[in-house]
Amino acid sequence: MSEAETKSCFSVPEVFPEQFIPDHVFLYVTRGAVSAYDGNKSYSLKTGEYCLARKNRLAKYNYEKGEEAFERIIFCFEEEFLREFQQRHKTEVSKFSPADTFVKITATELIPDFILSLKSYTDSSGKIKAAFEDVKYEELLIILLQNQPELAGIFFDYVQPEKINLEEFMNRNYKFNVSVERFAYLTGRSLSGFKRDFKSIFNQTPNKWLVQKRLQEAHFLIQKKNEKPSEIYLELGFEALSHFSFAFKKLFGLTPTELAEQKKHLL
Repeated sequence: MSEAETKSCFSVPEVFPEQFIPDHVFLYVTRGAVSAYDGNKSYSLKTGEYCLARKNRLAKYNYEKGEEAFERIIFCFEEEFLREFQQRHKTEVSKFSPADTFVKITATELIPDFILSLKSYTDSSGKIKAAFEDVKYEELLIILLQNQPELAGIFFDYVQPEKINLEEFMNRNYKFNVSVERFAYLTGRSLSGFKRDFKSIFNQTPNKWLVQKRLQEAHFLIQKKNEKPSEIYLELGFEALSHFSFAFKKLFGLTPTELAEQKKHLL
């Protein structure tokens, strides 16, 4: 299994400001604090706290600055592993599907003890040694299910996203910087079906609508909320400040900085 394919994600140093969550993820904060937003609700975790992030969801993360650098341990539970576990353990599944993207886990001493035990099984890069990977994943999953049996309703639900209200979903999630293919998947559509439905609702292509919607929100935040362009472009789904400024000027005739300066002079 290559590094890109491995499901072992123990203490990896990289952090992602936003992402699509493709697999269920157990998250344990070892240092610092993090907040997250899924388009509906905000969540926060600090040192020693943990949760389960659900697959097929969108999330933005903000690593809170402080004296302690942010560090975490994550376990990514792939469907293949979960199916094998369920078959081997004959796990009973009751219906449990909370709306939350980040599901709170009932506190138990077993989890901090498990985290402490990992040190002996990791290599110099902080990843679990291959010989112990499946064993430690299985151990964690057993702990979670014994502590909170209803989590089986999340882990062993293999249903793909169903077709949902596209207009409502897009108006809530347009700030997430993910591909059109991902938006199509999350709304329960093929790419062609998504583009067709999108055109009938918004009378624009998805890419053009996304850029325009984000720029309109940026204009509002700068003009009405006095936000700084350099502090909002990532939040609005733009990858580079230069691209944001170019697109903004093309739509409004002036750069975000020029709008901000213009606002200052009017005050």
